Amino acid sequence: MKFISIYKSPNYNFRKKKAHIKYIIIHYTAMQTDLEALTHLCDKKNKVSSHFFINKVGKIYKLVDPKFRAWHAGISFWKGEKDINSNSIGIEISNSGYHLDFEKYDFGQITSLINLLLYLKKKYNIDKNDILGHSDIAPYRKIDPGEKFPWYRLEKKKIIYLPKKIKVQTSIEIDQYFKLIKIKSRKSRSLYMLNQIGYDTSSAKQNNKSYKNLIKAYQMHYNNECISGKLDIKTYEIIKSHFNQTLTN
Repeated sequence: MKFISIYKSPNYNFRKKKAHIKYIIIHYTAMQTDLEALTHLCDKKNKVSSHFFINKVGKIYKLVDPKFRAWHAGISFWKGEKDINSNSIGIEISNSGYHLDFEKYDFGQITSLINLLLYLKKKYNIDKNDILGHSDIAPYRKIDPGEKFPWYRLEKKKIIYLPKKIKVQTSIEIDQYFKLIKIKSRKSRSLYMLNQIGYDTSSAKQNNKSYKNLIKAYQMHYNNECISGKLDIKTYEIIKSHFNQTLTN
């Protein structure tokens, strides 16, 4: 696959010893123009980068060779791991996000992203459950790629996993499991399940604002018809389905 290589970011170092690439993290730039984003990602003083950048018309730039550790994830967590930069590839998509225009993603951008993900997924043997948003690995401080990101297009190409509607009997069995281990409230059950899926639930256990941010992050990825930060019935059932899939995977 060919990439544009006229921009190079100096913001990288070596991956930690014995680390291997197993995650792909999707971001938005939160900037209005491609040039502004590229300049920011390639400026040494900013100490931030990504391996790939997709501009507003879908052109793909390689800023950091994937053999190196780009600085895109920051303070993050997934499935007990904290140095996500060491075992992931970061992709920045040119989009102003919440900060400015709250714009939709261009169709061509997502088409290019799909092609890039298919290439990376095959090359590095990435599991469809391990293609994530920045908000998944840092739900208390990040919201990208945001509620307008079309995860469904990636799912249609079988690139990612989106939970299917859970069967009634399975849902009942999960409720019985929680009764058995004496976890009573829906909030406590959701935290248990989200932690098993991979999320950092530590802050959400301590205060309601963090819990709302966690639920909102989950909704942006898996239930973007309702991004309220409230654990509605549909979101709860999706989490149960996701949890069940995690157990049986």
